[in-house]
Amino acid sequence: VPELKLAETKLAQAKADMADESYKDARMQAEQAELDARLAEARVLTQKSQEQLNVLNTRITRLRKQLGDAQ
Repeated sequence: VPELKLAETKLAQAKADMADESYKDARMQAEQAELDARLAEARVLTQKSQEQLNVLNTRITRLRKQLGDAQ
């Protein structure tokens, strides 16, 4: 997930800003890193949900076919 890589980069920048005592910049980078990480998490959960939905739809189709064949 590209957002996770972006979050890691921003977190590294936040750490560098802390070392340079640029606390305001560090805080902004850390907050952006958190938001990017949350976005990455949401995208992964959405993808997993879509995959589960696809599996359920396949099962429903199979059951409907079996019911149709039984009649």
